[in-house]
Amino acid sequence: MSESLANDHIAAMAPYAVANLSVREGLPLISLAQNESLRPPSPRAIAAGQQALKTGALYPDPDYPELRAAIAAQHGVDEELILCGAGSMELITCITQAFAGPGRRVLSSQYGYALFSNSAEKVMAPYDAAEEENLTVSVDRLLEAVTPETALLFVANPGNPTGTRLPNAELVRLRAELPEHVILIVDEAYGEFADGDDARLIPLVEQGRTIILRTFSKAYGLAAARAGWGLFPPELGSEVRKLIIPSSISSVSAAMAQAAMEDQKYMRETCDLTVQLLNEFCRRVSSNGLRCTDSRTNFVLNEFSSVEDAQSADQALREVGIVMRGMGGYGLPHCLRATVADAPIMQLAAATLEAWAKGDLT
Repeated sequence: MSESLANDHIAAMAPYAVANLSVREGLPLISLAQNESLRPPSPRAIAAGQQALKTGALYPDPDYPELRAAIAAQHGVDEELILCGAGSMELITCITQAFAGPGRRVLSSQYGYALFSNSAEKVMAPYDAAEEENLTVSVDRLLEAVTPETALLFVANPGNPTGTRLPNAELVRLRAELPEHVILIVDEAYGEFADGDDARLIPLVEQGRTIILRTFSKAYGLAAARAGWGLFPPELGSEVRKLIIPSSISSVSAAMAQAAMEDQKYMRETCDLTVQLLNEFCRRVSSNGLRCTDSRTNFVLNEFSSVEDAQSADQALREVGIVMRGMGGYGLPHCLRATVADAPIMQLAAATLEAWAKGDLT
């Protein structure tokens, strides 16, 4: 193999890993591995996207004024605080590029979203992970892990892959006890599934040094559209804005996101149905000795008694065409993460795990 021409730290990186989606030959794939929505986008969003196709020869406005206005109206915020990007992934990457690097450390939690460490690696920023407690972010452990070189602290709330959630009061405490030089980023990619649980964090953004991120990929069913947004204090947003690729959200995606934001009824129905199906699945598999995390998302982390059991159950699921996400890459090889799908699929998944637990599979 010839020597890589890439920068050394890029050449040393592992490529992005997708889920192993192989199933028994001849079966249709039922993927529960990607945390995708169980419903298609709102009909209003689909119609808006079809209409926007007519202007496909034109570049979108890189400031997305209509989309930002719709977000601001729904969430009761100043639209000047809003930045949009190609999913929250682009925003996470740009935040890290703007504020971290060699000698400027990135901190997250033990089972923090993998993109946090990946984005740090891209800019050669040292990465630290504070221990979690019962698969839940610990504010005390995070505070203990802060150093004078810590520049960014990422918290996914609810978490991925655990699905667990901290009360917002704990995040307010975290912000209050962090040193002035640390920027707190709260990734609420699954926030819509937990909205209403407690007070919102918007005042932290207005006070400075805190960023809140959201996406249209989950509750709004627009994973393919690649649209996300965040609330940024002006002094932080102005720097991140320099790094966002101009017009990274297509006109079609922006129109769909705007219409989806304006159709809150459809989104809330999606969230309510997801929670109902998640709870039903967990009740059924828990009765057979499988532990489910207290998830506040559109997925659930299933804990098995051993790595071997997780692998055995994974194989049993693949025999009926179902693929859940193995969590070995997160240091949880005894776990499988299952996206919530529609009722027949969740019933098949539960029945397969029930038969596996009882040793009834042939």
